[in-house]
Amino acid sequence: MATSVADIIVDTLVTAGAKRCYGIVGDTINHFTDAIRRSELKWIHVRHEEAGALAAGGEALMTGELAVCAGTCGPGSLHFVNGIFESHRNGAPVVLIASDVARNEVGLNFPQEVDQKKIYEQCSVFCEYVSHPSQARRITAQAASAALNEGGVAVVIVNGDMFVEKDADGMPWQVYRPNPVLRPAPDELTALAEKLNTAQNVTIYAGYGAREAHAEIVEIAEKLKAPVVHTSRAKEFIEPANPFNVGMTGILGNKAGVEAIGSADIMLCLGTDFAWTQYYPDGEKVIQIDRKASHLGRRAPVGMGLVGDVAPTLRELLPMVDIKDDDKHLQTALQQWNDDTDNYVGSGENKDPDLIHPQQVTRLVDKLAADDAIFTADGGSPMVWLLRHLTANGKRKFLTSLLHGTMANAYPQAMGIAAAFPDRQVIALCGDGGMTMLMGDLLTLVQEKLPVKLLIFNNGSLGFVEMEQRVEGLLDSYTDLKNPDFAKLAEACGLAGWRVEHEDELESAMQAWLMEDGPALLDVKVNRMELVMPPEIEAGQVASTALFGIKAVLDGRGKEVVSLLRDNFLK
Repeated sequence: MATSVADIIVDTLVTAGAKRCYGIVGDTINHFTDAIRRSELKWIHVRHEEAGALAAGGEALMTGELAVCAGTCGPGSLHFVNGIFESHRNGAPVVLIASDVARNEVGLNFPQEVDQKKIYEQCSVFCEYVSHPSQARRITAQAASAALNEGGVAVVIVNGDMFVEKDADGMPWQVYRPNPVLRPAPDELTALAEKLNTAQNVTIYAGYGAREAHAEIVEIAEKLKAPVVHTSRAKEFIEPANPFNVGMTGILGNKAGVEAIGSADIMLCLGTDFAWTQYYPDGEKVIQIDRKASHLGRRAPVGMGLVGDVAPTLRELLPMVDIKDDDKHLQTALQQWNDDTDNYVGSGENKDPDLIHPQQVTRLVDKLAADDAIFTADGGSPMVWLLRHLTANGKRKFLTSLLHGTMANAYPQAMGIAAAFPDRQVIALCGDGGMTMLMGDLLTLVQEKLPVKLLIFNNGSLGFVEMEQRVEGLLDSYTDLKNPDFAKLAEACGLAGWRVEHEDELESAMQAWLMEDGPALLDVKVNRMELVMPPEIEAGQVASTALFGIKAVLDGRGKEVVSLLRDNFLK
């Protein structure tokens, strides 16, 4: 019996493991959403498609399974774009069903017509039209396979009138999920072992691509007496139960991580594609192992590049590596890491009960949150507080926008995660700028009964941008935010809400907020004059900040300079 294209697509997605579809209903997808209504796929009704794409990406990245978005033609589909870019860059296996106008109107500048393929092929691993009813299962299965196996977004474009077409659907197209293992050639591993055995100081730099290799990294670090530095995306996987961990490099990193790389004879890069070239040593010192050959030498010249999955490659390599006796390089890095962590704990110490530092707030969340909590953070300063002040213990999970760098990602991603993990505590660390960008989906939390805990760092500004402007010696401009009382706003939307303006109110409010059964919001008024200090202070940064001080004084803003010095340097 013939089946509609809408039913075929939905059945294929369900068979591929999809459980939820995020979107807003509308004309060109009405038959598709009706097919969802009659299926096992759950529709999550968001208020903005960007939030839906972020939510789908959060779910897909955390579960490793397929999540779906669907949008109407033109404006509906276009609203997904930023969330789709974020999800694709994260490697989240998401399928977007992007509808288009009816086929008889294509190419005639019909209202709401857009060329979906030109838009989405730059942020997808697969992007194709269903051009005939007999293609429906085949194209959808290919899309799901690409999303799951290549790690990214796949887009299926369907004209609105195509959904009602029917097909006998006789070919059993399926979604395949092979699990190949890649290793370098034996002679390459032998050459690598020789380099490691003859080097005096080796530092391991582990990225997201090494997330399955924790045990192997600890074992080879022990043999090589090598400190382990990790990228920000790898914190969740590399930091826990790792006696060789010395933190991160980059502007969000710490001194131990930067110095451990700078003083190494070999920087062994494992599954990392860290983009900032200024944090790499000379090319001959870099040895890179990555699953993708195209990543070798992409960020910095390398002395040696090998293609392989990190864990199996290290398992093959370990018997060839000699045990080193000299641990001076390692001990120096570990001592600096201890100093760095002491500084993290000391940063934001409060001597003024009317001044709450964001570091204090984050450390309190770290203390009170569940051992298996899942955290998201907005781009900007909230992601810094997450990376520096939340403990990775092997049970907790972390997600922030480190590759796309978008605003307003935290609580939409948390929505998808909460839908997938209803029994886990899901906490979104939100900037006030990010929150006000996509406030409409507070209503989704209530309507879909998603018990996300929203923590707003309310400093009345786009704080990270403000800091960037000041470090460059500029007068900060256009960063002010006139915010509502977020707790009252939450209550108006149907969430429980708390607002904290004084330090002595913080812990009790946070405990009540975390204990709330449903979605809840905690609005904390934090210090605006908070600098996100890089691991190494350059002379130019000091000079530029001083230049800001001169400009601010001349502009009649001397009190801000005093606050900046008092709140960040005179502690």
